Order: sequence, then structure tokens, then C-alpha cells
Amino acid sequence: MSAVVITLYNCKKNSETVIPAPAPVIAEAYYYPPLTGDVWDTKTAAAAGWDEDLLQQAFDYAATKSTYGLIVLQHGKIVKEQYWNNWTKGTQYPLNSAGKSVVGFMAGIAQQDGIINIGDKTSKYLGTGWTSLQLAKENLITLKHQLTMTTGLDDGVATPDSTNAASLVYKADAGTRWAYHNAPYRLMQDVMAIASGKLWNTYLKEKLFDKTGMANSLWFNNIMYSTTRDASRFGSLILSKGKWNGSVILNDNTYFTAMTNTSQNYNLSYGYLWWLNGKASTMVPSTQTVFNTPLAPAAPADMLMALGKDDKKIYVMPSLDIVVVRLGDNAGATLLGPSSFDNDLWAKLKLAMKY
Repeated sequence: MSAVVITLYNCKKNSETVIPAPAPVIAEAYYYPPLTGDVWDTKTAAAAGWDEDLLQQAFDYAATKSTYGLIVLQHGKIVKEQYWNNWTKGTQYPLNSAGKSVVGFMAGIAQQDGIINIGDKTSKYLGTGWTSLQLAKENLITLKHQLTMTTGLDDGVATPDSTNAASLVYKADAGTRWAYHNAPYRLMQDVMAIASGKLWNTYLKEKLFDKTGMANSLWFNNIMYSTTRDASRFGSLILSKGKWNGSVILNDNTYFTAMTNTSQNYNLSYGYLWWLNGKASTMVPSTQTVFNTPLAPAAPADMLMALGKDDKKIYVMPSLDIVVVRLGDNAGATLLGPSSFDNDLWAKLKLAMKY
């Protein structure tokens, strides 16, 4: 695997950054846009209690970093939405690894449906021999290990995205090592397709897209494509802990809590295919270094993040009742998920939001 330059804010290996909790927001009924059409209620920055000029400055900064679609929601309503590079609210774009977080949520749906149990060994669904491991080692790998990036499979092989058994090679026992590895994650889609007896796209559309109005989203060649607004709908669903306008999409609170909290002892900033802010330390793709810093010190400590290569971002802040989605191309640091852009953008947004 080629070397990757890691750029994180304040990445000190022997110190700890403490993020103060943001001020509480005034309670307001959450708004959900209709399932069809493009009607979406708005509120002004002034009504949100924010500085409009500073918010525009944050958007202007994003525009200089190859951002093509940026949207900010508070209580579900659009506070600001802007597009560049000939984009519109209907432009679809690959989410890259930000789609992993969608798969993490869908695994909870599949378990709720009774078609999988994340404690099961993966071979129950894929059959034995899905890896090149000896059977005893293969049988150690469970769906939960796939969701938490702890399969123990070698992420340093020549083809780390390949799901062929020859590319799924032993590195360590499952559950003893965290490593960002696309192939085991990718196989979670196959697990749910096999368990449901449906194509992955069909199951996803039925269980998520149709129920939240994500009509402009689809899965193609193992990558989710979405609009900025559809990605914001997913962010609102997560902010509402799996509920949508009175309907419960995911009612397994235990799973949701596990998904959005530290899932293992190696990378404190990782849940079930979700990145977590505000932790004492973090790991990032393509390295085994542990950095004693949260991912984005400028952002709220409780921020949940769906992060994809070339700075595809879905930020969810429960304490502020805010969702922010940024789509576009590489903002300056070619990484598979976290980058310095996370902190740089939030350093500007926090001034506008006055927290």
C-alpha cells in the first residue's frame, strides 16, 4: 500500500485535547421535508441566532476548496444552501466512503428485520471459504467485526478493495486490531442481500430511500450516489435516532447507541462505520498510529461523521440539532475519510453559529 500523508489538527501523540460542550439550543419541533417533491422549509440565519455574514464567509471558504454543494440544516430546516461548479440541488455525486455509514445504519435495519445478527460469524451468510484463512481463524470473524473494522484481515494487500478470497488474508485474530479496510465492509452489502433474498439496491430502497424521500439516491458499482439534499435527509434521520416524521425506521435503540459510540478499544473515534468526534484519541486510514486528539477540535464534541474520500461529508450534531452536508472534490488532503478540512470548515462555522 502506498504511503499516505496524514493531516489532522493538533495531532500530538502525547497530549489530550478537551473540547468544551456547546451551549444547549432552544427546543424546536423538528421539520421533515415531504417524501415527494422539492419543498423544504427554510429559516434565516438571524432566526437561528447566527451571524449571517460569518456564515457566508464559511461558505465562501468552502467554495475555494472544491466544494460544489453545501447545506446547513437547523431543526431540519434549511438555514443556508449553496451550489457551485454548475451544480443544482438535483446533482448526484458519489459519496465514496461516506456511504459506509449508510451501510452501518442498514445493518441495524436488517437485524431489526430478524434476517441477520451482528454477533453471527460471517460465514453463516457468505459460506465457508469466503477468505483464504484457515477455517478456525475465518470463523472468528463476525458481522460486528466487519462493522467496526476489526476483522483482522490484512489491509496491506495489493488489492485491499477486492472481495476475492485470495485478497482476504490473515493479519491478526478478529477483534485484536483496527484497520480501515474496504473489502470486509463491502461484503456487508452482500450479507444483507443474501439474508434478505433481494438485490442490495432493492433492499436499500425499500427500507431507507422510500421511507425518507431519498428519491435521488442509488447504489452503483458498490458506491452510493446522492444529492446534497438527499444526504441531508439521511443526516436528519440519524439526528432523529432512526425516526422520520413520526415513523420509526430503526427502533433498536441499543443498536443505534452502539453504532454511534466507540465500538472497540483501538480507535476510540470509530463506531459501526461511523466516525465520532470528541474522543481522546483517533486512528485514521492507512496507518496504525494512534493520535491523541479528536478528529475536529473546532467542532462539537458529539458530532457524528459520515466521511468519504475527497472530502465527502455528512456531519450530524445532536447537541445543536444541526446537520451539515458538503459534497464536491478533494479539499486539499487526499484521504479516505478524515482530513484537515473537517476542522478548518468548523473553525469558521462555529464563529457564525456562535457556540
